[in-house]
Amino acid sequence: MPRLRALAIGLCGKIDQAEDLVQEALTRAWANLSSFQPGTNMEAWLYTILRNEFYSYLRRRRHEVPDPDGALAATLVSAPAQEGRVDFQDLRLALTKLATPLREAVLLVGASGLSYDEAAAICQCAVGTMKSRVHRARLRLIDMLNATPAADHVARVALHADDNVIAPTMADRNRHNDETVGTGSVNRR
Repeated sequence: MPRLRALAIGLCGKIDQAEDLVQEALTRAWANLSSFQPGTNMEAWLYTILRNEFYSYLRRRRHEVPDPDGALAATLVSAPAQEGRVDFQDLRLALTKLATPLREAVLLVGASGLSYDEAAAICQCAVGTMKSRVHRARLRLIDMLNATPAADHVARVALHADDNVIAPTMADRNRHNDETVGTGSVNRR
């Protein structure tokens, strides 16, 4: 072992890495003891294993980025997927509660990324009707999802594929709510 350690220090240049290298070489030698040919030089066999392990270490290290203080690793943190999944399930449930023309409009324009013209052609309606349906669908979705004013923007961005349309303001929402109070399921538009 002292000679293996000396060779490892000479190869690595650092004592702690050399210790790891010797330990790995001995572990591999023990695991592959059946491949050792009796009557041959065991020291040379161990040196070969150590040397091969060192070159394998160099090949692995080529793909690694030095990060001694963990600063780079800290930037690779991702947000937990559970919240996004719950939000998506809430959105799917809210979409099922929309009237079919509104759901179809918001899915064609918001989710599929079609223009209002393309969506209107698919639904065989006027472009203005499509814009109105998308607008009303977004407002209803925001209301159903109990979105706060800050979250309204997020919902509009997520559902808003065409930047030519101005997203509704809080005043628009309040006016819309005042118009629909007491109307039941009858739409004024």
